Amino acid sequence: MRVNKHIAETGHCSRREADRLVAEGRVSVNGQRAGIGTQVAEGDVVEVDGQPLRRREAKPGARRHVYIVLNKPVGITCTTDTSVAGNIVDFVGHEQRIFPIGRLDKDSEGLILLTSNGDIVNRILRSEEKKEKEYLVGVNKPVTEEFLRGMARGVRIHNQMTLPCRTRRIAKFGFGIVLTQGLNRQIRLMAAAFGYRVTQLRRIRIANVRLGELKPGRWRNLTEAELRGLLPEHSDW
Repeated sequence: MRVNKHIAETGHCSRREADRLVAEGRVSVNGQRAGIGTQVAEGDVVEVDGQPLRRREAKPGARRHVYIVLNKPVGITCTTDTSVAGNIVDFVGHEQRIFPIGRLDKDSEGLILLTSNGDIVNRILRSEEKKEKEYLVGVNKPVTEEFLRGMARGVRIHNQMTLPCRTRRIAKFGFGIVLTQGLNRQIRLMAAAFGYRVTQLRRIRIANVRLGELKPGRWRNLTEAELRGLLPEHSDW
């Protein structure tokens, strides 16, 4: 298999992060610097920063990997870099090495998924999966029908038009929005295009996984039904 997939399957990091490590020259296979397309065979020694990686062995009857949902509070940063104060890995404090699937801005809160399975991250994040993500948003001005219609049609940000989405008014200064994209600071930039400033942003759902009554700062394991809903074809947990 490709070296990025091998690294992800050890639980060291996601494939995306593994690609970055390879590009930075921090990965070797059998003592030779690895490239993006380097293949790893059974028995090969893969090292990151000179330290060999080993696959974790699952306990009998246990899931091979960890999948959790966290209600992320404001102020926590979605990074695996433990040198960053308030990083999500130290905040959760899980016994296994885990990393977030996607991200929420430091100033945003709500549902975020984390896993020890780097091989699954890109499958969930791929735009063609079109996983719905639902948010509750507070803004600094009264929400109008014109604003909601404009948001739903799409807005030009990052030199591209956002995909059509669903919106609804939930309060004088609040609305709900369902996206199938995950562009950087998407909702904040979309709102700013209409002269609105986001004052609060909470994600409450990704696909079939809902935040529900999970309190801020707490996490729980995904159920089998939730994992099947995210990746129906995925059975090697």
